[in-house]
Amino acid sequence: MKNLIAELLVKLAEKEEESKEFVAQIEALEIVVTALLRRMEQSEQHALITSIEAALHDARPKEVVSSHDTQLLQQYLEKLLTHPRS
Repeated sequence: MKNLIAELLVKLAEKEEESKEFVAQIEALEIVVTALLRRMEQSEQHALITSIEAALHDARPKEVVSSHDTQLLQQYLEKLLTHPRS
């Protein structure tokens, strides 16, 4: 029983570390995208946002992804693209 608990704790620690790495990657990407958007002209920003929205719509697997997950992704994209970090 102790071995099982120890294995579960090790797996939990590994998952937590993976989660931290994903968060760091996402935050790094957000910083890069924000910096790129700030250097663009307003018309270029608008064209890029329109292109991203169209690509997202075309690439969306209709049956595989829940509507909640799709809405969540769209909300984060909108937040990132229309309200970059200050």
